[in-house]
Amino acid sequence: MDLLGSILGAMDKPPARDKKEKEMIEKQKKELEMMRNKERDELNRFRKYAEERLGRLVKDPVRTYMEFQPLDKVHRSVVHDIAEIAGMVAMSFGVEGVDRYIVVYKKEGMPSEDELAVRRSGEPWNKQTAEEYCEKKKQQQMLEKELRKRPLEEKEVATPVSNYKDKYVHLIGQDAALEAAKKTESNKTYGYVPSENKRDVRSIEQTMADIQAKKKLKTQHAVEEPPEVIVDSSAGSTSGQP
Repeated sequence: MDLLGSILGAMDKPPARDKKEKEMIEKQKKELEMMRNKERDELNRFRKYAEERLGRLVKDPVRTYMEFQPLDKVHRSVVHDIAEIAGMVAMSFGVEGVDRYIVVYKKEGMPSEDELAVRRSGEPWNKQTAEEYCEKKKQQQMLEKELRKRPLEEKEVATPVSNYKDKYVHLIGQDAALEAAKKTESNKTYGYVPSENKRDVRSIEQTMADIQAKKKLKTQHAVEEPPEVIVDSSAGSTSGQP
């Protein structure tokens, strides 16, 4: 016998289960299996029930949605699955664990913004609620239309509660602000120089003619000027340089 075998042989064997304990364990297994089968059968029955209801919705040309009673997450997932297979849209509303329910809509009859707002707020959506929201929307549109028609002078203008001068009256007095506020007038002659203030009152033609005359006179003086005579003392000769 090897070392491992001798060690295992020397160890105490686990306590043997008695007959009653074995029977209890077998009973628990059977009860658990029965519970699972019961839940499976219940889900199958619910799936068949949901398929029948949604089948009637598909065949009904008038109805555009179908609302189910409050359901738990597992049953809502079954409805979501059936609606997706049938080409419809399922939406859940309400509080989880309290009153969360599911509504299945046909794609051609999707809910309006008013219906979504009502259902998300926890209120029921029915014909009466739809009429109330429709009336509120009409009144709101009429009010906005009237406000757009009113001229600017008729609109309410926010006025300050108090005058700023009252806060600083002990510093500036009562009439300081009126004396400091002066009417500002724009200088219409800004950027324009009166003709009497100009240095040169000649016209453009006269100015150009004078410039040409000066250039011509300068050229004539350069031609008529005699050449400068340079005397070379070392050589004793003179030379002219133009």
